[in-house]
Amino acid sequence: MNDTVKLLSLAVAAPEHVITQEEAAETSARLFSSRLRDFQHLASVFGNAGIRTRHAARPLRWFIEPHGWEDRMAAYGEVARGLFLETATKALDRAGLKGSDVDCIVTITSTGIATPSLDAQLAATMGFRSDVERVPVFGLGCAAGVSGFAIATRLARSRPGATVLFVAIELCTLAFRLDELTRANIIATALFGDGAAACVLRTGATGKAEVETTGEHLFPDTLGIMGWKIDDTGFGVVLAQSLPPFAEAELGPAVDGILARHGLVRSDIGRFICHPGGTRVLAALESTLSLPSGYLDHERDVLAEYGNMSSPTVLFVLERVLQAGLPERAAMVAMGPGFAASCVTLKRVA
Repeated sequence: MNDTVKLLSLAVAAPEHVITQEEAAETSARLFSSRLRDFQHLASVFGNAGIRTRHAARPLRWFIEPHGWEDRMAAYGEVARGLFLETATKALDRAGLKGSDVDCIVTITSTGIATPSLDAQLAATMGFRSDVERVPVFGLGCAAGVSGFAIATRLARSRPGATVLFVAIELCTLAFRLDELTRANIIATALFGDGAAACVLRTGATGKAEVETTGEHLFPDTLGIMGWKIDDTGFGVVLAQSLPPFAEAELGPAVDGILARHGLVRSDIGRFICHPGGTRVLAALESTLSLPSGYLDHERDVLAEYGNMSSPTVLFVLERVLQAGLPERAAMVAMGPGFAASCVTLKRVA
């Protein structure tokens, strides 16, 4: 039996509210400049982030008021359900399927908590069967667009013919903090946006791409590079200044190791599809992967239009690469809390 997993379809979406980078910079200056001595120095990140616009779960005025867990998670539940419904429905429609055809759902997020999980809350609306398998995954952060895709791939491969729906949803803006007078909070305010993506995966089918290999690398003693601290107000970003130089020094060898486990080398990859964490991270990725400066063009375009949406962002990039034409072999790469790197190789369907 054919156990080759195919990507049948992909759909992306973002919330309706749009915040320009100029609006974000002006509002942040009003909120922080009188309270944070170093703000004027840090404010340059808004202009250097390579971002024009971002989508947000709530309009800009919502963020100038204090909010606690109840407000944040109410907003998360409402908007995340809408994005799940939109992306999953589009992805299934594009695959010529409906909710009742889904055998397994992998849902990833790191920016909100929902119990029962989003897939259960939307089961009736989506038409999921009563025997559908649900795999909600929390905490993989920016790497989860690739790591979650890999989980969905392995589930599809283990059950030939089963239809696996993969959904990535992040509402990063809901973690904005008025009370955090820190460098990390200002950088997060300048970088992060909201979005979602959904994919349909199955063996023995025609599709947009063949999923070839999956792999991860967990770096030791790196827990402080990225993550959340959690208190009564909500999530608070942990984002080390060392991330870009760490990525430049360590990601290339890690990706080489992942590829080598599958008998591949870097020169086998016709196109790297990377999570655009920010302009400095993109420059570090081009350096560590020995790519020409400016090579990651779709990544920069997605970053400019949407900001860093955490896990779904790499799937926004994948959509553009597919539209432009997938090379014979490509590799999706993302990094996230752990600190970890994840890699999936894709092959063009003949």
